[in-house]
Amino acid sequence: MITSAELQELLTSIRNNYGYDFTEYAEASAARRVQHYMRTNRVNSIQELSKSLLTDENAFAQFVLEFTVNVTEMFRDPTFYKSLRENVLKHLATYPVIKIWIAGCSTGEEVYSTAILLKEEGLLDRSVIYATDINQRALQTAKDGIYRMDLMKAYTSNYQKAGGKNSFSDYYTAKYDSAMVDKSLKQNVVFSIHNLAVDSSFNEFQLILCRNVLIYFNQKLQNRVINLFYDSLSPFGFLALGSKESLLFSDKQKEFTDIDKREKIYRKKIKPATKT
Repeated sequence: MITSAELQELLTSIRNNYGYDFTEYAEASAARRVQHYMRTNRVNSIQELSKSLLTDENAFAQFVLEFTVNVTEMFRDPTFYKSLRENVLKHLATYPVIKIWIAGCSTGEEVYSTAILLKEEGLLDRSVIYATDINQRALQTAKDGIYRMDLMKAYTSNYQKAGGKNSFSDYYTAKYDSAMVDKSLKQNVVFSIHNLAVDSSFNEFQLILCRNVLIYFNQKLQNRVINLFYDSLSPFGFLALGSKESLLFSDKQKEFTDIDKREKIYRKKIKPATKT
């Protein structure tokens, strides 16, 4: 076990040395991830870990990979994607250009799930998806768009439950034990490094998806990120969070309208103009 003080000292040292700020991550989650890294890499003490990470950039790169990667799959939580199709895309269709930010895109499964929805609704050609993550290796996997073939059965089931209109196999090519996503799903995607803990807004979006990421942050960082998303949304833009996340403790809670409470889809309100 590592103490709270030891954990904060390690995360502060990482921030000062590399600029990666994990100090506002939820403590219990951060501690579990650090301890998991120590077990799998046979590191015996927090002191040994600190020395390794601060003197060996390769070890630190591996640490970031294991510390930040999130479990994901295509069309995870199918009812969410069904709601997105039915309640959000019809509004996005009114824009000449649709800009979407998938924050914390991990290895890309959510990116391609969203691209498939847009394609089936005839919106992909005039959409730009900005897919960002702090984890460079996960981001490279997302760019490659190559996944294990043995996962496709579960992904196909998710797709069908999400109201898929075609055969899921239309969207990938099987090669040996891998499945490569169709090139058409990549054409309008921009992959980029972005750290939600410290980086600022970089565009205006009609839809932001950040699902199952905020659960790893403490309340202070969650609030910062929600404010970042609010500032990044266009008038009446949509925000989608994960099933265990909400706006409940955010100071922007009253600035959003519930579109689907169960699926955590919200729409930005517009403040009335003040009279002069």
